[in-house]
Amino acid sequence: METGWRYRLVSVLGVAVLTAVSVVALNNGTVQTAVTSLPVLSRLPKNPPRGVEFSLEVLLTVAVVTGAFLPLYKPRPRRILDIIALTHKRALVAVFALATIGYFDYTYKLPRLTLLLMTPILLAVLPLWFVWLRQPDTQTERAVVVGDDIDAIRQVVATVDAQLLGYLCSTSTLARNRRDDVGQVISDGAGAVDIDRLGGLSRLEDVLVKYDIDTAVLAFAEADRAEFFGALDACYEHGVDAKVHRDHADAVLSGGGTAGPLVDVEIEPWDIQDHLWKRAFDVVFSLVGLLVLLPVVAGIAVAIKLEDGGPILYSQERTAVFGETFTVFKFRTMSPDGESSTPVNDEENDRITRVGRVLRRTHLDEIPQLWSILRGQMSVVGPRAVWTEEEHLLEEDSEMWRKRWFVKPGLTGLAQINDASSLEPAEKLRYDLQYVREQSLQYDLKIVARQLWKVAADVWKTLFGPEDS
Repeated sequence: METGWRYRLVSVLGVAVLTAVSVVALNNGTVQTAVTSLPVLSRLPKNPPRGVEFSLEVLLTVAVVTGAFLPLYKPRPRRILDIIALTHKRALVAVFALATIGYFDYTYKLPRLTLLLMTPILLAVLPLWFVWLRQPDTQTERAVVVGDDIDAIRQVVATVDAQLLGYLCSTSTLARNRRDDVGQVISDGAGAVDIDRLGGLSRLEDVLVKYDIDTAVLAFAEADRAEFFGALDACYEHGVDAKVHRDHADAVLSGGGTAGPLVDVEIEPWDIQDHLWKRAFDVVFSLVGLLVLLPVVAGIAVAIKLEDGGPILYSQERTAVFGETFTVFKFRTMSPDGESSTPVNDEENDRITRVGRVLRRTHLDEIPQLWSILRGQMSVVGPRAVWTEEEHLLEEDSEMWRKRWFVKPGLTGLAQINDASSLEPAEKLRYDLQYVREQSLQYDLKIVARQLWKVAADVWKTLFGPEDS
């Protein structure tokens, strides 16, 4: 990826040239005649401008589109999906600006046909342009080392082939290392590798943006520490590749095909096509679910309110990707202030209301989480989002618990269709990690089909099955 003013110049020129070429191509009489032969576009006038009017049209369009993309000219690491989303937003801003100018000033009016045809071209071509610019140049790939252990940092420094700009670690890490009493330079035993300390772990995001880092090499003594996942989160947000030393990796963290001592951390296991398909499935599933279940939602709300007059919904802070938290909503199934961070079997919990027991048996208390899926905080399929207070208890049972954080939490998952709950943390963790390793859209569809069957069976049993003695 180009840096500094070179990146700015190339990106601006690219947007200007691509915009000008599209306007020139779309104003061709043959093109407009062919397009207006379509029934939908036949009513739009074919009036490609000429001479000075055409020059003004091109200059105005280039100026507006180039100005609209101003936030994208600063070189900084971004995920591919973020680049595409931001490019689409700026393209739509440019289109609306051109339409507004033409509405108030006919002299600079861009023909409706040209504007209409140019919109999909901008939405398709400009994202590809910025994604291409974002691809790292293998000859100038920039890397930093991030860690909490000086010996581990020394180990990975000698294995990095990229341009290594420095390392980040906390001052407490330096204090524990008696060989680094200056706190500025790390040297290996032979003194062949010297790199500067760029600051503490809290400066990681600033360093990634300031130096336009392509790769962060993680050198943590323990891969389950909160700082480790914080570093992964920063890499994920800024589209920076993360690597670890092969000695510190496992099947959940990394792929198996990487050669050399450093292996890639799969912090974004879905490729862009699968990611878009998965997100599309999440949106369709949640929208259809909310619309179809709207009468059920109204009935549940009335039933909860009539039973004890308490609130209809309750909210919880739950853990998401890389340990971040979000608020999830469910229908209230317990008496107010009846929640506990200790997992309890429903049959042994006397705080569950009568309506709540029905909702839990039929899984209808989960309906409000469809809103979280629609907002993108959750997915339909993934490791179940755990209450943040309960998370600490589950981590005590297994130090690998945090490896569930590599994917977005889901409404259902492999653990749920196999009846593994938080009462069996080891079994639940086994299923969750299996999903992290094997996830795919086809896998998701199989899990959803099995979950819907289980829900239908539980609803039938609750409504028409024999009453409990």
